[in-house]
Amino acid sequence: MNKVFINALSALTDINDGATLLLGGFGLCGIPENCITAMIKKGTKNLTCISNNAGVDDFGIGLMLQNKQVKKMISSYVGENAEFERQLLSGELEVELIPQGTLATRCMAAGYGMPAIFTPAGVGTEVAIGKEVRTFNGKEYLLEYAFDADFAFVKAWKGDSEGNLIYKETARNFNPLMAMAGKITIAEVEELVPAGTLDANQIHTPGIYVHRIFEGKNYQKRIEQKTVRPAPLNL
Repeated sequence: MNKVFINALSALTDINDGATLLLGGFGLCGIPENCITAMIKKGTKNLTCISNNAGVDDFGIGLMLQNKQVKKMISSYVGENAEFERQLLSGELEVELIPQGTLATRCMAAGYGMPAIFTPAGVGTEVAIGKEVRTFNGKEYLLEYAFDADFAFVKAWKGDSEGNLIYKETARNFNPLMAMAGKITIAEVEELVPAGTLDANQIHTPGIYVHRIFEGKNYQKRIEQKTVRPAPLNL
């Protein structure tokens, strides 16, 4: 099975309108930039996007929102995107806000082949409306279903032709979980090397989870909110 594709467009060619996508990354760190750019070029519509957040107005998933490609957004944080806010308040966009730990665990459940999980997060809040609640050892838990995503887009630092992936620093956030959870997982990497080149002890995502891989280009690696420590006073 040849998993290597020449670029993002060739790897995403069979993604059709109405697909459900998992998109790795935390804020703007470790997001699949090339896959997002390719989806904009394709113009695929009515997408359900599952991601930690919805990008910003001019970068990440925010560009797909501007292009009116997203029908529903499932996220844990959406506070940096004015277009997202406009579409939500106007009723153009369906939104499901879920706790960040629940987002991660629903990905994990899909990867493990588990249909659902029970979590205490969200009990007694709007998150629990319409959901089953059970009591275990005197504590209430919500029933949450594993994600059922057609495709997962993940971004790694290095990968090989068999799909084995290594993430760098903070980019090792939602990417490993989402790589496990997609029916078809598409990985973009900064450097693509031959099989057997990577140190097996350093691999974060085994190639068994990855169906397609390509070497990305022109990464911006934007910072969502840059916070720096004040310079020390010269006394």
